[in-house]
Amino acid sequence: MERRLEKRVRNQAWFLRYPGGLPFALFGFGLLVTVLAALNIEQSDSRTRRLELDRDATALAGELQRKATENIAYLNAAASLLSVSEHVSPQQFGRFVGDLSANHLSRGALAMGWIRWIKGRDVPGFENELRFISDQPGVSVQPAPKSPDSSLAVVELLEPRSPINLRALGFDMYSEPARKDAIDRAIRSGRPAVSGKVQLIQDADLAASPSVLIFIPVFRRDSEGERINSAPKGFAYTPLRVQDFLETVGTGFHHGQASAALYDGPAGPAHLLAQLAYPNTGGNRIERSFTFGDRVWKLVVTSNDAPGLTLTSVIVLVGGSVVSLLLLALIMVVIGRAADDRRTLEMFAAQESIRTSLTRELNHRVKNTLANVLSIVALTRRRAVDLDDFAEGLTGRVRALSATHDLLSQRDWRDAPVRDVVMSELAPYLDPSDNHVVIAGPDAVLAPRDALSLGLALHELATNAAKYGAFSVPEGRVEVRWNLLNPGLCELDWRESGGPPVTAPARRGFGLDLIEKIVSHELQSPIDLRFDRSGVTCVVRVPVRSATAFSLRGQTTD
Repeated sequence: MERRLEKRVRNQAWFLRYPGGLPFALFGFGLLVTVLAALNIEQSDSRTRRLELDRDATALAGELQRKATENIAYLNAAASLLSVSEHVSPQQFGRFVGDLSANHLSRGALAMGWIRWIKGRDVPGFENELRFISDQPGVSVQPAPKSPDSSLAVVELLEPRSPINLRALGFDMYSEPARKDAIDRAIRSGRPAVSGKVQLIQDADLAASPSVLIFIPVFRRDSEGERINSAPKGFAYTPLRVQDFLETVGTGFHHGQASAALYDGPAGPAHLLAQLAYPNTGGNRIERSFTFGDRVWKLVVTSNDAPGLTLTSVIVLVGGSVVSLLLLALIMVVIGRAADDRRTLEMFAAQESIRTSLTRELNHRVKNTLANVLSIVALTRRRAVDLDDFAEGLTGRVRALSATHDLLSQRDWRDAPVRDVVMSELAPYLDPSDNHVVIAGPDAVLAPRDALSLGLALHELATNAAKYGAFSVPEGRVEVRWNLLNPGLCELDWRESGGPPVTAPARRGFGLDLIEKIVSHELQSPIDLRFDRSGVTCVVRVPVRSATAFSLRGQTTD
């Protein structure tokens, strides 16, 4: 299983190189693709809308051009009639206009009329004639001429004869600057001329309603069609409300999704003639120019695109965001699983390392214990008098070693407090009802190896005290005290009193050899053992290890 897991971890290693950044990088990439797709849709939709707007603007400009040409064509026909007839009665003119342009309203035209070109001196006679033919007794030339030589362009005929159109009869078109400019241009060119923005006489009682006038000069001509003189006979003209003119072709334009504005010249408030406006204007803008008579008009069409994204873009953004989030969640799960596999593999490796270290430590401790046992057996054999003496000495020392082993086992071989080692070795001699044993000292812990050596030394001292010293008589007293000389060294003091008088042994026994050789060697410190007459004293110095000194062998040295 571990091999399969290790292979899977190696295959997934690229996930773990950037465990935090990779999911969010892919999430960001997904969002970027989504946004780019939405932008592409928006751009494509914008291009489509612009093409549609361009098509509609072109169609609208073409229709306006057609209507303008149609109005001028009808005026040319009227001018032809007036140029070949010396006198046209109101009835003839009415029939002609009715037959020729019954649909004048569809062209935005308010009427069609005839203007007589006269001098100021001719006004009285003209007024009498005008009152007779128009059947309007109160009509007169307005405004009155400034001098007899003044040139006037007075409205004589106007069809249809509606009440508002009759207001214009007798009005001098040459008295107003915009109209005068158009009439002069018509005389000079001999062609149709369109005035600038004016307020019609018919609309005098209405709010400002921009309108224009179309003038076509009519000259007296001979039988061959040549002009008899340079002064015109008069003018055929049409008053045109520009708003009506625009609405005749712009109604329903782009289904109300665009605004159209018509300008006399450059686009600007001062030149605005008419407009078809709808709310939310501010999208694509298309400009088209066309010629109306001798003037250039400009049509400006603006789409009324609603702010925000299209439905398709919203769907793409929402769908792309959801897919990116799902991808993020999936990758997080995969990376989490890969990380778990890696942690499991690392745990297996750590456990394998611990097992190896434990095996090495166990081998080392077994070797040390066997070496101690072999030394104890060898020294006991050399000092034993007989077999019973050998068995008794060996049994006691092995038990002392076992007691310290039990103490270390209870603490998982991490450490052993000095107090616990002392209590373990002196347990057979402790009596709760007696105080012949005193144990005192601060808290201090020993490494397992040093605890074993100290336990053996205490066992030999206690055994000697039981045979020959303070533990051999009821009055005997043993004090075991220790203190810390420094944070790394503990000094233990064994002191006997109240026992039989002590004399130095005649020969060196095993206990003395064990204490002075084996224990001293293991603790790497000399043992101060004295046989005073009042009792045996022994001073042992034991290293006090820090917690890290008890780590498994192979990681740190204990």
